[in-house]
Amino acid sequence: MELNIASFRMDMAEPLNRVKYMGERIILQRRGKSVAAVVSMEDLALLRAMEDEVDLKAARKAKKEKGGIPLEDIKAELGMKRK
Repeated sequence: MELNIASFRMDMAEPLNRVKYMGERIILQRRGKSVAAVVSMEDLALLRAMEDEVDLKAARKAKKEKGGIPLEDIKAELGMKRK
């Protein structure tokens, strides 16, 4: 479902109930362009889990690569104090 932000502002209850109870996803638009989405908490949890999995795969791949940079060098480059 696509909805203009002004319309959403005027009556949030009905679209939010559709998201919560019917699992709909609402795309909010401004001047005909999509700017945000309203999704259920279940969808958000799934997105976060997918992001975590992608991050974990990237971390595992990076860990296997040779020529890593020591943490102390990264801290120094970022101006972080050494402990």
